Amino acid sequence: MSRPIRVVHVIARMNVGGPAVLIASTMRGLDPDAFQSRLLTGYCADDEADYLDTQATDIPVERLEGLGRSVRPWSDLVVAGTLARRFRELRPDVIHTHTAKAGVVGRVAARLAHTDAALVHSYHGHLLHGYFSPRKTQAVIGLERRLAARTDRLVAVAEGVRDDLLAAGVGTARQYDVIPPGVDLPPLPDRAVARQALGIDPDRPVVTMLGRLTGIKRPDRFADAVAMVRETHPEALFVVAGSGDEEEGLRARVERERLPVLMLGWRSDPELVIAASDALLLTSDNEGTPLSLIQAGLAGLPVVATDVGSVGSVVTDGQTGLLCRPSGVSVAAAVSRLLSDPGLARRLGIQAQISMREAYGMDRMIASHADLYRSLRAGRLVEG
Repeated sequence: MSRPIRVVHVIARMNVGGPAVLIASTMRGLDPDAFQSRLLTGYCADDEADYLDTQATDIPVERLEGLGRSVRPWSDLVVAGTLARRFRELRPDVIHTHTAKAGVVGRVAARLAHTDAALVHSYHGHLLHGYFSPRKTQAVIGLERRLAARTDRLVAVAEGVRDDLLAAGVGTARQYDVIPPGVDLPPLPDRAVARQALGIDPDRPVVTMLGRLTGIKRPDRFADAVAMVRETHPEALFVVAGSGDEEEGLRARVERERLPVLMLGWRSDPELVIAASDALLLTSDNEGTPLSLIQAGLAGLPVVATDVGSVGSVVTDGQTGLLCRPSGVSVAAAVSRLLSDPGLARRLGIQAQISMREAYGMDRMIASHADLYRSLRAGRLVEG
């Protein structure tokens, strides 16, 4: 019997969000007799919830100082040296990096280590739109092109993410695997029980935003939409479950304008928040494959989302949710439409549940990663 395939995952930090959920789920789900998985990561910032501390205490992890969110060239070079040493010691068959910073530092470290491990990098989204100035974006694209040329396989969470990267000249079509996220939603509590636990009126329509409160998620656009919807649907309550560097600014605006918003902060029980909701709202400038939309669909909730990034691969406009332009006016109009037509909301929610169950099964995601790792080791054995 051959020894297990050794896989080392590298990510800058495991803040609560899609990448952390997917890495932890994959590590848990792979057959331990066939795979040995290890995670190398840094620390979250003070304004971020750490998924390893709150939801994934069972994951084998090694923390590295300096492998966090901030980009600091000298510190990052030191971290690359530390990673290179660990790669030589661990002797992995596969080094799997995730997200932008770890993708750079981890792949540089692999070259420094002169390892014969296969290199995989996952794009859980990309930085091509909405993050940097045009000049910086071109610099990022140039770096990603050079790194992709030295990477065995590239994984995109959606076809749209892959297509955007290919259009920018990052990698070749033969390098890419599209592996959509696998999502499990714990059993939902009763709606009345959930609302009572959160202190929400049982009869108010509730629209929820679930996720990180950072600039790219546009909490300001969320607030703009709330202010407009309040004029036509004063009975509606908007709930925000999440934290981030924009949280205090949003709280201040909610208080200043007396917006009908309940700020819950970060929650370790998203199923409770979802159970208390009637719809989910996403107002981002860019997205990979938003897990919050998948979770909402699995729960049978309709969604309103800006049509950005790969959101359109998750939500089919008019069938499983409503897509809109990335503007406060457009978001408000879509939310108002949903609140004005309960029959439409119900139909969208039913179809969303069917669609999400078919497309985003956990077993399928784990099997796809297992197949990828096996094929890479088999290729290395043939080359050897």
